[in-house]
Amino acid sequence: MTHHITLRARVLPALAAAGMLVPVVAVAAPAAAATAPQVSCTSGKAGLAAKLQRDITAALATRAGTVAVGLRDRSTNTTCTLRATTSYDSASVVKVTVLATLLWDAKKTNRYLTSRESNLATAMITKSDNAATTSLWNQLGITKVKGFLTAAGMTRTVPGSGGYWGLTRINVTDEQRLLSLITARNTVLSDNSRAYILKLMGRVITSQRWGTPAGAPSSVAVHVKNGWLQRSTRGWRVHSIGTFQGAGHDYTISVLTDGNSTMTYGVNTIQAVAKVIHRDLIPTAPAASRYTPTTTPREAYVAVPQG
Repeated sequence: MTHHITLRARVLPALAAAGMLVPVVAVAAPAAAATAPQVSCTSGKAGLAAKLQRDITAALATRAGTVAVGLRDRSTNTTCTLRATTSYDSASVVKVTVLATLLWDAKKTNRYLTSRESNLATAMITKSDNAATTSLWNQLGITKVKGFLTAAGMTRTVPGSGGYWGLTRINVTDEQRLLSLITARNTVLSDNSRAYILKLMGRVITSQRWGTPAGAPSSVAVHVKNGWLQRSTRGWRVHSIGTFQGAGHDYTISVLTDGNSTMTYGVNTIQAVAKVIHRDLIPTAPAASRYTPTTTPREAYVAVPQG
């Protein structure tokens, strides 16, 4: 036994001196990099998946933070995902879920929204009014919100507790599921409910029409809802979900981010992704027709507990 130990003691320094241990150390970095989530795309249109995968990856190559992306285009049977099930604090993006829950619940008793409810819903979506959201959230209660999430198949979304609707945990898969329900006939939301949600998302005030609409051609109808909030850990959460119809396409985009140093940094990350998606799906649209969001984006700042 002693002989083997002595031999090993002599061989290891010799190998190290010869540089033969270096590869063992060097492989650690590429192996770690390989485990980072990659953009995954599929498409019924030749070459489109590879182009989207390449361009979304490039748009995010120099961006800090944790970014999740979801894309679905019905017309070309195209999907892209990145961090499909990673959870994020929702901020104001959850307001679309609140409205969908309200309409789903009203449909169960075949009633129209009251004038109070429609006023609150309009303020909540078009101006991202927090007080209106709190009123509807409290009226519905967690049980009804969970009921809608179950009916919608949004299985990984967790409503915020203690009245903090902005801390609802969301992910790209469920947000894309919600947008799918809003944009095509289904048994969860009535046609009237879907049209109402799209109408309000299409009337979001200019200062809040940033994010996923960036780069959308003027021939495409834009419906959007954004959100942001800041916490002591993971910095700014900045999100944008949108639906887009026109120019022969019918698509939805969700981009969720956290770990942003500033709100603007997160907005810029989302818009870099959105621009390449719109360009790749509709490459023939003239540059002058593409939407340029405000350079001073706004959003309602969501209250969160300390810490």
